[in-house]
Amino acid sequence: MNTLCRVGQIHRCAASLSQAVRQVGASRHKHTLPDLTYDYGALEPHISAEIMQLHHSKHHATYVNNLNVTEEKYQEALAKRDVTAQVALQPALKFNGGGHINHTIFWTNLSPNGGGEPQGELMEAIKRDFGSFQKMKEKMSAATVAVQGSGWGWLGYSKETGRLCIAACGNQDPLQGTTGLIPLLGIDVWEHAYYLQYKNVRPDYVKAIWNVINWENVSERLQTAKK
Repeated sequence: MNTLCRVGQIHRCAASLSQAVRQVGASRHKHTLPDLTYDYGALEPHISAEIMQLHHSKHHATYVNNLNVTEEKYQEALAKRDVTAQVALQPALKFNGGGHINHTIFWTNLSPNGGGEPQGELMEAIKRDFGSFQKMKEKMSAATVAVQGSGWGWLGYSKETGRLCIAACGNQDPLQGTTGLIPLLGIDVWEHAYYLQYKNVRPDYVKAIWNVINWENVSERLQTAKK
């Protein structure tokens, strides 16, 4: 009887350990809010510290949390082979997943040491595909300001043509998942990105953000996209 009890205890212990390992493994795969490489106030006066703090620690964090919850529900639906539930979860995956992808790119596209003009291969590609840096800047600004409601303006790279392209995406639709373009530079025009500082004057915000664009990061993204 004692032996049977010990065997039962071993089995229960093994089961608990197995469950714990699965939980640890699952937690490792959860999405997390990326740290910024600069302080919230580092982009002032172009983007205020208050906007950056709310945008990063509240808005982006919400996308991350909701994405993790949605993915858990999706895994449950897959395990149950519940296709109806899988389909119903697609909008939440797209919205929160896109929000996480877009903002993760956005933070690295910005720098307190940014602004000016790009150099090297990126500048040559811009001149080839748009005529000049100024023309690219004007075209991207116009497309971004023109986004109806909330969304993003993007400079992307087409692997198919080997050229740079400008596109706009509504809501949190991710550029690559929506258009096939690889994102290089994104400008967030959801109101939470600028309203506390620029109110309803979106063009002023878009004009100001060029002063903190991290062209080194954009150049690195182009190099990676071309591989």
